[in-house]
Amino acid sequence: AAAMATLGMKGTRAVHGDLQAVLFETEAISSRLKELARDIAKDYAGKSPLLLGVLSGCFMLMSDLSKELAMLSQDVEVGFIRASSYGGRATMSNGNAIVTGTDSVELRGRDVILVDDIVDTGHTVVKVLDILKDSGASSVSVLTLLDKKCRRKANVHIDYAGFECPDEFVVGYGMDYNEKYRALPYVGILRPEVFSSAQ
Repeated sequence: AAAMATLGMKGTRAVHGDLQAVLFETEAISSRLKELARDIAKDYAGKSPLLLGVLSGCFMLMSDLSKELAMLSQDVEVGFIRASSYGGRATMSNGNAIVTGTDSVELRGRDVILVDDIVDTGHTVVKVLDILKDSGASSVSVLTLLDKKCRRKANVHIDYAGFECPDEFVVGYGMDYNEKYRALPYVGILRPEVFSSAQ
């Protein structure tokens, strides 16, 4: 069951009952994406970069970011790959990323912006970056909505970060736990009892 809570200036909205708190509101995410889009439009002026989203968690981020870029008249193309180091009910990356779909996107000579929902250990991003560079991409930069620096194990540079994420298990805005919560329009902290009881 969903509980009701008062959140920010927008008044009262339904907040999923499995959440401990809302971490990043819809409005804050939207505002930050506008800023990131302006940075990208400046950095890629006169170019047509490929936004390469990491499914499935990036689907809201890719949609909203590409629209913000279109409103700035920044020409972009959109493509998707799959990469995961989480499985089923896991709440932490296992460090063994599986990447698929890169063969369906033409990367040679392209300026690629890898778009991921969250970067924590960095292992998945490092593996994807290696594949993109081996595929002949002209340049590769990394954009993430949430940068979980506190969990970083691999040396990875984030070019565009939405927010720094605390050491909490977060869901919403495309991110899931066991395929649930992806459609929430904000990012929230999942109650520990929800995932601890399932492990």
